[in-house]
Amino acid sequence: MPSASLVFQSVVLGVLLGGLYALLAAGLTLYFGVMRVVMIAHSAFLILAAYLAWYAHRETGVDPLLTLFVTVPLFFAAGVAMQRLLLTRLRPATLTMMSVLLTFSVALVIEGLLGYVFSGTQRRIRLDYSSAGFEFLGARIAAVKLIAFGMAALALLGLYALMKHSRFGQALRATIQHREAAQLLGIDTDRVAGYGFGLGLATAAVGGTALALDTTIYPSLHWHWIGPLMAIIVVGGLGSVPGAAIAAMTLGMLQSLLQLELSTTWAQTVFYVALFATLAFRPQGFFGGRLAQRF
Repeated sequence: MPSASLVFQSVVLGVLLGGLYALLAAGLTLYFGVMRVVMIAHSAFLILAAYLAWYAHRETGVDPLLTLFVTVPLFFAAGVAMQRLLLTRLRPATLTMMSVLLTFSVALVIEGLLGYVFSGTQRRIRLDYSSAGFEFLGARIAAVKLIAFGMAALALLGLYALMKHSRFGQALRATIQHREAAQLLGIDTDRVAGYGFGLGLATAAVGGTALALDTTIYPSLHWHWIGPLMAIIVVGGLGSVPGAAIAAMTLGMLQSLLQLELSTTWAQTVFYVALFATLAFRPQGFFGGRLAQRF
């Protein structure tokens, strides 16, 4: 029977992990909400951002967080270009299905390029504060995990403010809720969709950099992440950013607690159990529906 202090430690780690999951899944909900695109390559872009942070630190000694000033606009531009040059060429009737195949191939290309340039050797960023931490009510919290959670919180708050309090956010929400009605109101939905796709990929730059702070990376690591992230957006409700955040926090907490009794590999099956339960009993997602429309 785990002690109370160990359970509390797992709860704290679960909250930190859930925050990171929420950030990583936010982009996937934007892709599907705006264009009904299933973006298999999202996790590959996460690993690409992590490699860019690692490479910049290795070559220049710069803190990985500073690479965000380059990678965020770069990934935003790449997302807009990808939407306009590739995804708009797909037929609307088969967009969702064909987007899986297209973005799957993009993920393979990114993985292949990373393997070719950096080889398959595992890489890890070594920072002065990598081993730093502090005590909180008896729980030991690593500084890098707290920094990653802070990055996730700031990015999600920024995304929420943009969506709720800007004209672009209003146009994006209108496009998500009813594309045809948005067009009747004079919204250029194609341009909004491009920017929304770029915004989703920009979150991958932030998430990948946060991931690099405390994770050993290698080219095929993205396959480890895509399953849990897809489960999160299905459980949360496809197209619902708040739903994805709630699902991410819940499942991250459950995974951390299950690790007390099970191995890390078995604990991760909570995502797939939750996915099967959602598809069986509530296919629209447990936190979607009205919540998805209101965001």
